[in-house]
Amino acid sequence: MPYVTTADKTEIFYKDWGKGQPLVFHHGWPLSADDWDTQLQFFLLQGYRVIAHDRRGHGRSSQTSGGHEMDTYAADVNALTDHLDLRDAIHIGHSTGGGEVAHYVAQAKPGRVAKAVLIGAVPPIMVKSEANPGGTPKEVFDGFRQALVAGRAAFYRDVPIPFYGFNREGTPPQQGIVDNWWRQGMMGAINAHYDCIKAFSETDFTDDLKKIDVPVLILHGDDDQIVPIADSAELAIKLLKHGTLKVYKGFPHGMCTTHADVINADLLAFIRG
Repeated sequence: MPYVTTADKTEIFYKDWGKGQPLVFHHGWPLSADDWDTQLQFFLLQGYRVIAHDRRGHGRSSQTSGGHEMDTYAADVNALTDHLDLRDAIHIGHSTGGGEVAHYVAQAKPGRVAKAVLIGAVPPIMVKSEANPGGTPKEVFDGFRQALVAGRAAFYRDVPIPFYGFNREGTPPQQGIVDNWWRQGMMGAINAHYDCIKAFSETDFTDDLKKIDVPVLILHGDDDQIVPIADSAELAIKLLKHGTLKVYKGFPHGMCTTHADVINADLLAFIRG
C-alpha cells in the first residue's frame, strides 16, 4: 500500500487512482479515506485523478503519540502534495477535514491549489466563547472525550445515528452505513481520536479563511446535528474572498453518504465550472 513518510517519520497512507486533474479528499473524525469511497469511484469514472489519505492516527496511517493538531495535519498534507507533486488540485474536506483543508490551502505553495470545497465543515471555530457566543459549549466536547475513554466501541455505535440523521422521523438507521462508520473509527488510535476532538473544536480558522485566494464552495445541511450550520458555514462564508454557500434543506452531517447523488452532482458542477 502507498505511504508517504513525513518529517517526523510518520507514515501517511493514501489512495491515488486515475489520471487528470487531481481531487484530494480529506475525511472527518474519527474516520479514514474509506469514508470517501462513493466520491472516489464517482470522480474516477468522470476522468479525474482521485486522492484520499488517512490522517495520522486514523485508518492505516501511523499511530503516533503526538502531532494530533491542525498545524501537523496541514504539514502532513503538504508532505503528501509535495511527494505526489500535485498542481492545480482541488481539495475537498468534510467536517474536521474541512478544517484541515482551510489550514492547508491558506498556506499552500503557489500553483498547488486551484479550488477548495468545505462540506459540513468545522470552520471558523466550533467551541463557544465570548468571541463566539453561538458556538457549542466546551462541556459537549468534554462529554465526547469522556465517552471515548469510557468505551470507544459503544460510543462509536451511537455517534453515527445523529451523524447521518437516523434519529429523524422517517429515516431509519441503515445498518451497513453504521457498521462502516464503526469499522473506520475502530481502525484508528484512541489517543489520536481523543486529541483530535480538541483540534476540530477549538482551532480558530478565521485567519485561514481570510487568506484563501482561490474559489471555495461551502456545502452544508441545515439539519446538521454535528456541526450546526449557524455557527459554521453561515459565518465562514462571510470570511472568504471568493466563497459560495449552498444549503441543503433537511440534509444531515453525513450527507456525502446519505445523499451522494446530489452532493456528487454539485461537486462536479463546481469542479468543471
